[in-house]
Amino acid sequence: MSRQDQADAVDREMAARLLPDAALEALGHWWSKNAARLADGTPGAHTVRYTPGRWAQITPWPSAMALTSQVGDAGISRAQVASAVADALRREAYREALVATYVWGKGKRGSPGGSGPTSLGKILSAEGLDTALARAVTTLSEHSAEAAYAGLQGLVPGFGPSFHTKFLYFVGKTVTPATGPQPLVLDRVLARRLRSLAQAVGRESGHDPAGAIARWVWRDQNWSPHRYAVYLSFMQAAADQAAATDAWPSNTSPDLLEYALFSAVWT
Repeated sequence: MSRQDQADAVDREMAARLLPDAALEALGHWWSKNAARLADGTPGAHTVRYTPGRWAQITPWPSAMALTSQVGDAGISRAQVASAVADALRREAYREALVATYVWGKGKRGSPGGSGPTSLGKILSAEGLDTALARAVTTLSEHSAEAAYAGLQGLVPGFGPSFHTKFLYFVGKTVTPATGPQPLVLDRVLARRLRSLAQAVGRESGHDPAGAIARWVWRDQNWSPHRYAVYLSFMQAAADQAAATDAWPSNTSPDLLEYALFSAVWT
């Protein structure tokens, strides 16, 4: 059996088993602590702190964000980023949409002259950025999140898979994919959550006793388009599974589960 065949076998087992009881219990505890803050059943209130002055060299700067001349920190929620991105998309101001999602994704990690502002500056100066972003939005609306993610890979130096998913996630709040699930954020933390689950499933099923396949497919970065599609399908099914319990709100979207898995650990 090839490595990919093993990975496919583990994926099938994960799709059949979904979240273990320990994970569902942990999610229930997480929700009980956060239900008041997230009363609408979405992660829209999830707010990230950032320091506007550290991004002073970045243009275009979305008007929904605090002025870069502001002293101290500011906060921006998922709902505010989604609104800023929606406004930018109406004007085809794709760079503004990227800046909003990028700063939200970096948060306080964006230090003066550090990797956040410096990396974003290089991305914004890259040839073909506008075309790449516009094509990703069109591909999402005409095809799927997987296709849009695939179309971004390797096009813009410094603009990597984790931030591809953040951009697509917020675009997906306005643009509905023609087929398949809504895009979600996938980053190193979430990949490690899924890796832990895949390793347990691989051991129990015998498809991946040593966990090597799980470490390969759920690595910290550079996930394939196929892996992103597997992630989205799993998260949709797992969200439905959680919603069927008494400890999780019904009729919620998978991004609430994504936020919970990012924030809580069950192992």
